[in-house]
Amino acid sequence: MEGDLGRYHSVLSAVQTSEPNVVFHLGALTPVRLSFDDPYPYITANFDGTVNLVHAILGESPNSRLIVASTAEVYGWQGGDRPIREDALLSPASPYAVTKVAADQYVQMASKVYHLNGTVLRPINSYGRTGESGFLVEYLISKMLAGETCYLGTPDSVRDYMYAEDHVTAYVEAASSPKAVGQVYNVSPGNPVTNADLAKRLSNLTGFSGKIVFGSYPPGYPQRPSSQDPVYLVLDSSKITRELGWRPKFTLDQGLKLTVDVWKADRKARVVSAQTLN
Repeated sequence: MEGDLGRYHSVLSAVQTSEPNVVFHLGALTPVRLSFDDPYPYITANFDGTVNLVHAILGESPNSRLIVASTAEVYGWQGGDRPIREDALLSPASPYAVTKVAADQYVQMASKVYHLNGTVLRPINSYGRTGESGFLVEYLISKMLAGETCYLGTPDSVRDYMYAEDHVTAYVEAASSPKAVGQVYNVSPGNPVTNADLAKRLSNLTGFSGKIVFGSYPPGYPQRPSSQDPVYLVLDSSKITRELGWRPKFTLDQGLKLTVDVWKADRKARVVSAQTLN
């Protein structure tokens, strides 16, 4: 069903029609860089949309489970170099992150006040997408396979990177466990790496021998303030492991290889298709 998260009656209609047992709330505007110049659509989609969904469920399907995708970006500036726990002070560092904090907190409030069967997951950066190069891992792979210059704006920033299948299993575990109701969980594989090291690993996997420009974003790329990007953003996911039994299945190198292989196969298929058409 098509609808608009920013319109309450659109969301309400979807809930009434589908009569869900579980709702995975994954709808959001996510490009952090674009939120600095135009925050208003982020407020509508990320915060207003979550509020609309919460009250549509409470009004029409109060027994439904609601699994909400928050983000590691809610932690923002923390200082230090220790993995962040769920009880850390939220310190959002972008308009995007502020809207996600507001949505995150609203779900927690509704779980306490209205007895919403809600669970908030705060995942770290994920990868493993196909046909979508707007995220760092996929951007680097697409450029490297094409032999084009790569730009790495924050080479020294430290992040975890989580393969898509591990990301999905966390949602499934949360939806399957009554223990998760009313809880907040970090989701992270615990494999901190600098962006520069990530690029090096991908260059080895792709056979890339071209140029990587460190400390600069691509030409025409929407600039995000340098002070915005937290240097160290690594999560402690021991709570979800302890309470729900979730553990990552893929190491960083395994997940990156799988992703590169898929992009290589897709690129080869497109070349063959073009040759056939010609």
